[in-house]
Amino acid sequence: MANHIPEDYIERVYAGLIGKNIGIRLGAPVEPAIWTYERIRDVYGEVSSYLKPYRNFAADDDANGPVYFVRPLLEKVEEALKALKLKALKDEELKKNQRNETQNTANNEKGLNQIQIQPSDIAKAWLNYAREGAGMFWWGGYGRSTEHTAYLNLKNGIPAPESGSARRNSKVVAEQIGGQIFIDTWGLVWPGNPQKAAQFAESAASVSHDGEGLNGARFIAGCIAAAFCEPDISIVMDIGLSLMPPNSAYAAVIQAVKQFYKTNPDNWRLCQEYLIAEWGYDKWPGLCHIIPNAGVCALALLYGRGSFSRTVEIATMCGWDTDCNAGNVGTIAGVLYGLDALPDHYRKPINDSIVLSGLPGALNVLDLPTFARRLAAVGYVLAGEDVPKTIAESLERGDGEQAIYFDFRLSGSTHGMRVSDPVRFGTCHRTLEYKGAQQGALEFRFERLIREESGTCFFKPFYRRYDFDDERYSPVFSPIARPGQHVEITFCVECWEGQRIGIEGYVRDTWSRKEIITTPTIFIEASKEQASESMEEYNLSFDIPGMHGSSADEIGLKITSFSGKGKRDSGRLFIHRFAIEGKACYEIDLSKQAIEFGSITPFSHEGGTWSIEGSRLQLMTPAKAASYTGGYRVGDQKISTTITPQAGDCHMLVVRAKGAQQAYWGGLDGKGKIALYRQNFGFEKMAEADFDWAYDMDIEIALEAIGKDISLWIDGQKMLEAHDEALKSGMVGCGTLRASRTLFGPFIVEEL
Repeated sequence: MANHIPEDYIERVYAGLIGKNIGIRLGAPVEPAIWTYERIRDVYGEVSSYLKPYRNFAADDDANGPVYFVRPLLEKVEEALKALKLKALKDEELKKNQRNETQNTANNEKGLNQIQIQPSDIAKAWLNYAREGAGMFWWGGYGRSTEHTAYLNLKNGIPAPESGSARRNSKVVAEQIGGQIFIDTWGLVWPGNPQKAAQFAESAASVSHDGEGLNGARFIAGCIAAAFCEPDISIVMDIGLSLMPPNSAYAAVIQAVKQFYKTNPDNWRLCQEYLIAEWGYDKWPGLCHIIPNAGVCALALLYGRGSFSRTVEIATMCGWDTDCNAGNVGTIAGVLYGLDALPDHYRKPINDSIVLSGLPGALNVLDLPTFARRLAAVGYVLAGEDVPKTIAESLERGDGEQAIYFDFRLSGSTHGMRVSDPVRFGTCHRTLEYKGAQQGALEFRFERLIREESGTCFFKPFYRRYDFDDERYSPVFSPIARPGQHVEITFCVECWEGQRIGIEGYVRDTWSRKEIITTPTIFIEASKEQASESMEEYNLSFDIPGMHGSSADEIGLKITSFSGKGKRDSGRLFIHRFAIEGKACYEIDLSKQAIEFGSITPFSHEGGTWSIEGSRLQLMTPAKAASYTGGYRVGDQKISTTITPQAGDCHMLVVRAKGAQQAYWGGLDGKGKIALYRQNFGFEKMAEADFDWAYDMDIEIALEAIGKDISLWIDGQKMLEAHDEALKSGMVGCGTLRASRTLFGPFIVEEL
């Protein structure tokens, strides 16, 4: 098949991501083993909507893997593009209007489209981003959970792909379903190139799986890539089949379902009963073997008959691993059928936002349109094509890790924004003719507000436990918008009735749950002659205020009626742009935090036992342990606190932490010593000095990273400095390299 990028590539990537998460959310309530095919049939009959009305759907392993395990590829491509851009900018002989063309030529000359991913790259992501024993995937025990088994292999020095091999783990463990449920994004970055998608997916899956598990990775990723350029699901599946050995069990079950469909095209239940009888769990050992579930995926894709909804619904009604199967076919069907095929009753609750449960808390709130752009940019590069200007510009403004930038250009996009009262206030996406040009906008509708009545339209940069109904995968969060950062919101208002409304910027303190008004009120007089193309544009901007040691969990606009007595205000507010960027500076007061999902807000922990002791953070551990917070791509940074050593001889701070295996450490390290370390999948001491410290002694300490300079400060005096360029950005935190008990806090974090 032709290897080319379709014109609607970004929209199809976006549809695939939404489709994946619709399937996950639909299937999750009936995933436990008690929900057999028969019980789902008897209790729910024909599924045609979500089975549970989650307030916010909590993290799921099927969502974590596709986002976190593709990161090594995204980072390789983005770093290479950044280097090329810097080179182009430094070349004074290039004219400004020639730079884009020159950069694109350089992309091809440097072979960026030939970037490869090895199992060892993905293995590092496993070790960096997983919190051992919590989140990410199912921690069901060594030799029982395939992913847990692979993780422990990696942690104990068994390299990938041996970490996932059947020889190491047994054929049973290696061929469970995880081989295909984490690989959707590899298909999304190789549109029209199923061979490459299958190759990359197999490489990623080999960290934890082997045999039929790898065939599943190749099939699902290949089908996703083929769905960009083929109009028929049967052809898409044939392409997927061509990517694996024809004598494999995986190919056999797909062929069996295809043959059954030919003779019984109108009754999917007969096909599932056939699968249960001939290919069921009783014939494939382990807790969740890939082969029966592969049969369900094939069944749902065929019997879905061109309907996205029917495809994910059938995958759910079949039972077995419902969220995995519905998620995989949801990606394929989303790409194949497009955004218009995603019904509102499935799409709206997703609201463009998913929650993850990796170690970096700042990466666990994911905006799907922004992530779709990141994937699409990589897809263009891998295909040797230019990244479209609209995608490049949006990513340059904000990628969800350095800054937030929502432009609502993708059809139906909301970027996760929401309203205070969905019953009285509504939001939806609109494309407006505005001042001679079309632009995306989020519509916030307000109806019949009486005097001093208010409503809010906002983004959530931070979640709390009370926001969720489900916590199977224990998500943890660090705010992705922090005090000191700058907020800009561009909007216009159409008033239908009333006299006068007021618009203000606000943030909400998650500790007190009180709104903090951050701007003067913009008063807008009602005008019955308004038309959307003539509305006045307003730009509201403010800095996120200091939260006195707390965090903001809402940031947005507040609209209030100021009409006279007996009058009511109705109309629409259109948000065109919503951006949060800049350097943060904030405190963390432990008396305003809580223990949630096994971690102390706003930290995520790796090892050790952590607790709140008055206004201090206490660590007690028999081995290395760390706690992380802050933005993920912050370069120059400083964390300051009071350390009180209680037991043990290592008490430290952390900067530029990329995860559990990469960071700079500095602090008390041995009796009468201080030290600086670089951790990069192993530790190397960079500097040390004498310092007389004692137990129960309060020590004012700070660790700073500016450029290549890493420095340790005690009582305001620089005590140690080292120079290193291996780690350029990351989170901040605290911890120890050995058994210890320590009190930390309060903290001050500065992004410099």
